[in-house]
Amino acid sequence: MPHHKTALRLAAPVAVLALALTACGGGDDADADAKGSSSPEASASPSQAASGGDLATGESATGKVAEDPGEVTYEVVAQKVDVGTEAEAAKAVADAADAKGKVLATAHVKYTHKSGPALTDGSSVHDGTTVFADGRRGGVLIGASEDAAGCEDPYDVDNWKQGESHVFCETYVIPAGATSVEVHWEEEDGGPYVWKFLQK
Repeated sequence: MPHHKTALRLAAPVAVLALALTACGGGDDADADAKGSSSPEASASPSQAASGGDLATGESATGKVAEDPGEVTYEVVAQKVDVGTEAEAAKAVADAADAKGKVLATAHVKYTHKSGPALTDGSSVHDGTTVFADGRRGGVLIGASEDAAGCEDPYDVDNWKQGESHVFCETYVIPAGATSVEVHWEEEDGGPYVWKFLQK
């Protein structure tokens, strides 16, 4: 599987972040295709593999991802979601108007290499991760997660063996005041596994 975000990541200056999606509920954009995400209705189609479903906090999912040099089985668990403020969102995007009424949600997801070849040139496992708020997909913010506390850059992982774990993060722009934030992860040709984090 190619590293779908590599070109976008290299194009985004370190100090200036670009909002890849300005509207929640993204739809048929190229990034949704790159992330392997689809609407909940499409995920429920009978043609998909028997995987996915709602998981409790701390509960893990197991799935396979085509990596270079071969298929790897991962154990995946969404650990938490950090939700910021509207002011933080306005500072993070190129045009503050894009963040009006929105906040940043950073999902921390732990991936454990369970079986398959060792990885020597990054990983694509995080490409299956998306963030939803109140049932609608948020807008992905490219380049916002690499410097977040406790987050690793998946493109910097160059020696990943069986039994080892890494925490990769995904930052999305979601509506301020959302009552439920969901982290979705799906393996290729599978339905999404969903962890719900209720907001106060």
